[in-house]
Amino acid sequence: MENFWTYFEVLAPSIGVGLVFWMAMRAIFRADRSERAAEAQVREDASHQAGERRHETRQGPAASSASPH
Repeated sequence: MENFWTYFEVLAPSIGVGLVFWMAMRAIFRADRSERAAEAQVREDASHQAGERRHETRQGPAASSASPH
């Protein structure tokens, strides 16, 4: 049993640092994935809005408004 605790004392710091590193990298990759998804959503919304503006320009502002002036 003495050998177990000796090996544990030697390996525990390395395993602990490895776990902390793994958790930090996991958090970074998840944040990057979330940021990329949010950026893609913003780009999609901007593209959709630009498409609507082009559609309004072709048909004129009167065609796009529902209420008469």
